[in-house]
Amino acid sequence: MSKESHVFLIDHAWTFRLSDAYKQLQEVSGLAERMAALMCVDVDLNSNAEEETEEVVDGISHQNGTKLSVFEAMESEIHGAKENGDGVVRWLELEELEELDIDDDTFLSLDLSSRFLGLLALSLCGNKLENVEIIAREVTKFEQLRALWLNNNPVVKNCDSQLENRVLQGLPRLEIYNSRFTAKFGAWALGFCGGVYGKDNPGSIHEGDHQLESVSSLDLSDRCIHNLISNAFSPVELPSLSYLNIRGNPLEQNSVAVLLEVLKEFPCLQSLEVDIPGPLGESAIDILESLPKLSELNGVNASKILDTGKHVIDSVLQPRLPEWTAEEPVTDRIISAMWLYLMTYRLADEEKIDETSVWYVMDELGSALRHNDEPNFRVAPFLFMPEGNLASAVSFSILWPTQNVKKGDECTRDFLFGIGEDKQRSARLSAWFHTPQNYFINEYEKHCQKLQSKSLISPSVQFSTTRSIHHTDGSPLRVYTDLPHVEEFLTRSEFVIISEPKDADIVWTSTQVDEDMKKAAGITDQQYINQFPFEACLVMKHHLAETVHKAYGSSEWLQPTYNLETHLSQLIGDYYVRKRDGLDNLWILKPWNMARTIDTTVTDNLSSIIRHMETGPKICQKYIEHPALFNGKKFDLRYIVLVRSINPLEIFLSDVFWVRLANNQYSLDKHSFFEYETHFTVMNYHGRFSHKNTPEFVTEFEQEHQVKWSEIHL
Repeated sequence: MSKESHVFLIDHAWTFRLSDAYKQLQEVSGLAERMAALMCVDVDLNSNAEEETEEVVDGISHQNGTKLSVFEAMESEIHGAKENGDGVVRWLELEELEELDIDDDTFLSLDLSSRFLGLLALSLCGNKLENVEIIAREVTKFEQLRALWLNNNPVVKNCDSQLENRVLQGLPRLEIYNSRFTAKFGAWALGFCGGVYGKDNPGSIHEGDHQLESVSSLDLSDRCIHNLISNAFSPVELPSLSYLNIRGNPLEQNSVAVLLEVLKEFPCLQSLEVDIPGPLGESAIDILESLPKLSELNGVNASKILDTGKHVIDSVLQPRLPEWTAEEPVTDRIISAMWLYLMTYRLADEEKIDETSVWYVMDELGSALRHNDEPNFRVAPFLFMPEGNLASAVSFSILWPTQNVKKGDECTRDFLFGIGEDKQRSARLSAWFHTPQNYFINEYEKHCQKLQSKSLISPSVQFSTTRSIHHTDGSPLRVYTDLPHVEEFLTRSEFVIISEPKDADIVWTSTQVDEDMKKAAGITDQQYINQFPFEACLVMKHHLAETVHKAYGSSEWLQPTYNLETHLSQLIGDYYVRKRDGLDNLWILKPWNMARTIDTTVTDNLSSIIRHMETGPKICQKYIEHPALFNGKKFDLRYIVLVRSINPLEIFLSDVFWVRLANNQYSLDKHSFFEYETHFTVMNYHGRFSHKNTPEFVTEFEQEHQVKWSEIHL
């Protein structure tokens, strides 16, 4: 098929407004089933589980007589060792794949140390071990042990550091603990990662030298290695090494210079995977210039990197796959996974533009197109309007080849067509791919340091007696306005409407009042105007956040806030740090300059945050997950504030404020994130409107929260 020779029409399998997503999945027949299959979240994780009844034999439970007992598993290992070797079991796996469910009492009864004294590797993953004393005492009896896996046991979750210290003290030869390298790792651990050692070839206690000389590929990623340099990791021991992956390791005990010098000595090293920025430097170009023998860095040809000058690269990105648990309903799985498949557009006609965007999922063919930076196809939404108006519109996508393609070629598209690095392309790819977390965490930490360096001293506010703006002779204040509502309803005798702004005491206008306008209209600084200079620094959300950051740095009273158009990398880093530290990761997305919570979203999904950039510029702010409530509902207070003077600062605050209440009880249930009347309070525009006057609100608030309003109010 030649370039631009054909056009294909792709159906849209699901089209919706975000607020309707859950409702449609629940009510539209067959929709959830189709979306679950398309997004690969329809697999029943318990489909192989049969109805089970327990019987107990020799103290070990069996399910319907089909579940392998612990003793049967051990006998099988011994039998295999006799058939395939000297009869000594050196690698023993008693783990979750066998569904053994070993608890502390069962573990003690097994007496493993007397049966398998020569063990080099022991896996007890996914059992029910809880007691630190029992586990530490029993496993440290294996003096020759090189690897121990206790992952996914309660004892690791509850007492990991305590258990680890006991194990490492009692097993001086241990090189791998819970998939991480210990400080004493050597040839055995490297051989395990290089495919030399495993269950079929566990090695022996008296293994000879140079067992690693045939290793050409070595994946050491995410092994928690603090010091890579050792006698085992050397060009002498690994003379054939051509591929090395050291991503995800802190390596803080090695300087950049030392690491580079050691890597230079490996005679066959051609391909390297490493975090950028990371232990080898800040940029891909710097690394390649220091290691000129490399032909490939992070899966990208070295010459291409040097030609394009990219400083942060990660072309071999692993795709984000949908994640779910067996307990999650299918609708919840779809809502989490859909951000990997959604596309969006916003409708407009001659009169107005839609306030909310339309999201859609292409059919199975369209959704199967994978991403490529150099795609051979292009996709664009297409609206068919048989009657010439939006009411009759049906949405499709059109697909056409942008390169010559032949049979067997994969059809690909660019998920971020037209978006380059000037619009944070690499960071935005995090919506679909696992990008380097270290890079984003580093950007976030630099951002925090910058904010913390700002002065945290609040600007002083001086209060003084102000003069009255009323005329001394009691004559009314003259008001100029171009707003019909002001002219119609400002009927009090203290005011009079006039037609010339230069003669007015008060100018109340919708027109931007700048120096040119003042000069043309004869307006002076002695008049009062319903605007103040550079007010955009407060009335536009992204400018307000920047103003606060510049004035106060990292302030306690402002939730972490990011302009996604400029600080996406920092936001992603913050998200990863919170996830790593087990902190809440709920965020709210707000358009820069739209009111009434239009296009505002609450989400804890990183892909969702990034994809929402496609519906217009936004700020992303940490959501206050535990706000003060009024009768169990969210509320906000809207004040009228008069800024009379900037320098010196003079502010008047009205005693009467508007209380705006959500209609639904507040909830952190994921389903509620799509409910406007749960998380938002502007009900005079959407939904039922509940009014509460100021005195009534104050009285009820004081009673509910046992506070004095005068102590917390301005």
